[in-house]
Amino acid sequence: MTQFPGGDGPSYGSPPPQGGGFGGYGGPAGPPPPNYLVWAILTTIFCCLPLGVVSIVFSAQVNGKYAGGDVAGAQDSSRKAKQFAIWSAIAGVIVAVLYIVLVVVLGVVGSSSSSISN
Repeated sequence: MTQFPGGDGPSYGSPPPQGGGFGGYGGPAGPPPPNYLVWAILTTIFCCLPLGVVSIVFSAQVNGKYAGGDVAGAQDSSRKAKQFAIWSAIAGVIVAVLYIVLVVVLGVVGSSSSSISN
C-alpha cells in the first residue's frame, strides 16, 4: 500500500472511509427524509399554483440540507413541503366544489328565468 510522504493521508489501496450520507462521505447516517417533490409538482399543476410552488421550494431544500449535515433543517423542510402540498390539494378541491356549485346554481337560475319569460 502506498501512502503519502511522511505517512500522512490515506493510502491509495484502502477503501473509502465509512460513513453515512451521499457517497459515504461526511453526511449523516441513514436515508434522507422524504422530499415530497412529486406531490408538490402534481398539486402545483392540478390544484393550487401558489401553494404548490411553495411546496416545490421546500421539497427542493430537503436533499441539500441533508447532504450538508443539517438533518433538523431537512426534516423541517420535508414537513413543510408535505404540509403545503396537502394545503394545495385541499384548496384545489374546495375551488373545484365551489365552481361546480356555481355552475349548477347559475344553470338553475338561468333555466328558471328563461321559463318565466316564455
